[in-house]
Amino acid sequence: MGRRKTQRKNSPTVDSDDDSSVSSSSTMRSDRMSVVGIEDFHFDKDTLLDQALDALYEKRGSTREKALASIVENLGNNLQYQFVEKKFATLLHQCLNCIKKGSSKEISLASHVIGLLALTVGEGDNAREILSESIPSISQALKSGSESSKISLLECLAIITFVGGNDIEEIERSLQLMWQVVIPKLGQNVVAVRQSAAIITAMVSSWSFVLTTMDGLKLNSKDWQESISFLSSLLDKDDRAVRIAAGEALALIFEIGILEKFSAETKGSTDGSTLEGSKPREWFIHIQGLKGKILNQVKNLSMEAGGKGSAKKDLNSQRNTFRDILEFFEYGYCPETSMKIGGDLLQTSTWTQLIQLNFVKHFLGGGFVKHMQENEFLHDVFGFTPKKKFPLDSEHRISTAEKRMFKSPNSIVNKARTQHLNKQRMLVEGRNIGHYAVNVGE
Repeated sequence: MGRRKTQRKNSPTVDSDDDSSVSSSSTMRSDRMSVVGIEDFHFDKDTLLDQALDALYEKRGSTREKALASIVENLGNNLQYQFVEKKFATLLHQCLNCIKKGSSKEISLASHVIGLLALTVGEGDNAREILSESIPSISQALKSGSESSKISLLECLAIITFVGGNDIEEIERSLQLMWQVVIPKLGQNVVAVRQSAAIITAMVSSWSFVLTTMDGLKLNSKDWQESISFLSSLLDKDDRAVRIAAGEALALIFEIGILEKFSAETKGSTDGSTLEGSKPREWFIHIQGLKGKILNQVKNLSMEAGGKGSAKKDLNSQRNTFRDILEFFEYGYCPETSMKIGGDLLQTSTWTQLIQLNFVKHFLGGGFVKHMQENEFLHDVFGFTPKKKFPLDSEHRISTAEKRMFKSPNSIVNKARTQHLNKQRMLVEGRNIGHYAVNVGE
């Protein structure tokens, strides 16, 4: 899993949705929801979704799985505003029930539905309700379960926090839940389990995606020192996806200036100590040493030679990623990317934007283009306005209340984007003095 990137300087291609569809079979109520087959698309979409929602009450797990697959396809490939507006609470709580009692596959599908539900409602009270109601179930499910279900839960948590996170405490709670999947707080009845490369990649990618929304971080240098040191250790792992996810997370941390904030905190200390009691000079030296270590790791990965059996495509992806990271660390230049969506150009010019784009694109899969063309929440996130407005039929019309919800100037995403633009301007102003350069001798 994770964000598998295309080369930075080329326009990424849009993933195709190759999920197999489910055909309808019996006329019995327990099976009548099997309505996602291509041959059934002439039926009213609200009817299909209503049938799928009804089927979530069934005792048979396989029936609920088919219902969830139907809802994933419909919410992923269409903007189902009217259905979501009418059945929002019912759908959310049935999906949470599936997470509590379902199979691994059912948990994965229900998690994906909840994420799609959040992207459909956009910012507002409903998105905040999704986050607050889902946290207990997701938190519990993350403590056990299969690899695939944990990955889906992590990505769901990232999406619902990105859309519905209303304050720093809510966002930090989600970040901590993600982190504990890989590095749990050990205590009574808690045993550290070595997680797979796929789970580590999903955690780091989800964590980075949520971190892009942060404004006004609480400075706890001990926690951040541990996080950055852990990400640095991941750069030495064998799995390329893990290394790329960790590299991008570190680039984001440098972009939003966390280490610089700690340096300023240390220099401004009035009592001669940092938060952990160490002397300011020692802390400053430690930060510079950590920067130097990461810089050397990034240099090595940007030039790594392919080993026996190494996939050339994966190797090139790693080299391109770490060349971009190295250029950013040394000169402050962020990778610029562009992609066409229905003839309109979507561009990124910061690590924040790139991480957001790749995560959303991965989560939506084959429905990415449709959502980017019609989902005004995503227009707001990426500053993207299609030149040609695609007509919405009566089924997809957006209510006045929804428009206000989507376009709120006080949205966390609007604020985040303003913050990132301001930081980009600061980055340009600081290039001549190497403001973002990683240098052990600073």
